[in-house]
Amino acid sequence: MSEFHVYDTTLRDGAQQEGLNLSVVDKLAIARQLDGLGVGYIEGGWPGANPKDTEFFQRARTELKLEHAQLAAFGATRRAGLKAADDPLVAALRDSGAGVVTLVAKSHDRHVELALRTTLDENLAMIRDTVGHLRAEGQRVFLDAEHFFDGYRANKAYAIEVLRTAAEAGAEVVALCDTNGGMLPTWVADVVNEVVSATGAKVGIHCHNDTGCAVANTLAAVDAGASHVQGTVNGYGERTGNADLIAVVANLELKLGRPVLPEGLLREATRTAHAIAEVTNVPPASRQPYVGSSAFAHKAGLHASAIKVDPDLYQHMDPLGVGNDMRLLVSDMAGRASIELKGRELGFELSSELAKRVTDRVKELESRGYTFEAADASFELLLVEEVEGTRPAYFDVESWRVISDGAGDKAGLTEATVKIVADGVRYVVTGEGNGPVNALDAGLRAAIGQAFPEVQQFELTDYKVRIFDESHGTDAKTRVLIETSDADASWVTVGVGENVIEASWEALVDGLTFGLRRHR
Repeated sequence: MSEFHVYDTTLRDGAQQEGLNLSVVDKLAIARQLDGLGVGYIEGGWPGANPKDTEFFQRARTELKLEHAQLAAFGATRRAGLKAADDPLVAALRDSGAGVVTLVAKSHDRHVELALRTTLDENLAMIRDTVGHLRAEGQRVFLDAEHFFDGYRANKAYAIEVLRTAAEAGAEVVALCDTNGGMLPTWVADVVNEVVSATGAKVGIHCHNDTGCAVANTLAAVDAGASHVQGTVNGYGERTGNADLIAVVANLELKLGRPVLPEGLLREATRTAHAIAEVTNVPPASRQPYVGSSAFAHKAGLHASAIKVDPDLYQHMDPLGVGNDMRLLVSDMAGRASIELKGRELGFELSSELAKRVTDRVKELESRGYTFEAADASFELLLVEEVEGTRPAYFDVESWRVISDGAGDKAGLTEATVKIVADGVRYVVTGEGNGPVNALDAGLRAAIGQAFPEVQQFELTDYKVRIFDESHGTDAKTRVLIETSDADASWVTVGVGENVIEASWEALVDGLTFGLRRHR
């Protein structure tokens, strides 16, 4: 592990993703999660160039107690014509308190001349001077050779000279950056192999995903001799993102037998990915390898039949190895085996007759527009109804009504009147909201909350509408999925109706019913 570096750049390169904005508090929280995963290095940002990053390093000194990782400060080599000791941005790196500094340097000759507007020799002097200065100040230095692969193709001798200059000045790692993300695995492997042979330096790899090959390119580089990998959690990053560091590490450990994290911490991968997603407010894709919610999800009845015999028949690994879990999706493709396994997952042992009855009902409901693969809570209520002979109910709906008023360009007013009976008591409540569904939600919660105070803990966290039979225009049927959560968990319910209000009402009632069942 000391010889192989797992280097995370979520806080710096990942934060360049469109729509992703991190506060200093966010960055501190993410750094703690990354340390819990066991990465070796956390790139915290660019002190001196960004006030937020400067503050991050200041606060990190007292607020971050890292057990596994070291903080790295990112910055550039000194400017042309200055000494490194006199450059204020180099001083910010020196004063950041980070034990490691990662310097970005130009390795493509055209970038040196057109972007830096200096000579090739001066660029080498900038690298030599900055690396040497920081090393003399007691800091470890890694070098990110920007645009290396493109520069290597254009002027191989100069690109290699950049790496040699950095290594001879004291850079511990020379990382080859596929900055434009245009490489393919075999190309990366050839270049890394040549660089390792030509320089003898410790080589790192930094890949972007513009060809969809960032993880594969990283693994190809490791196979060719790289021993320092850079990436981001959930593949965050500008354009199409960076190499997904969790996928890289999981492949190294589970497929190639190379342990690169502290023992046992790979099991924190799914929890870490989702915890960081909560901070960034950019959720991981459901189909994301290893940690996605669909990574080990099975829908087809044939798959479920095989999994019933042996889960490994349709899974490439035990999902617990990355802290994930197998999920069985209930849909019109499901056979009895799927229903039996899903029932067992929910705590029910179903007879063959009962499983067939539930399967037939699911297929009939899905033919009418319902979907249960994303609405486990509604399926569980259906299952309980079939097993126990009655659907869970904590209240009876007497009636509901929605009125929306509008006048000219003024904001409209929506009111919903809800009448229910719970424990023999009749409740009539009017709720106001931003539109009919919001008003119904407010009225329903207010009414039920008088009988069941725990409803106040429930929160509607997501709302999706799907129109099907689009050819019917405004007369088409509507499906609504609603996610509700409490302090401990979340659940999804489905409703189908002739209009969005009817469908929403069904999903709202199911959501509150399921929540009350959980609590009672």
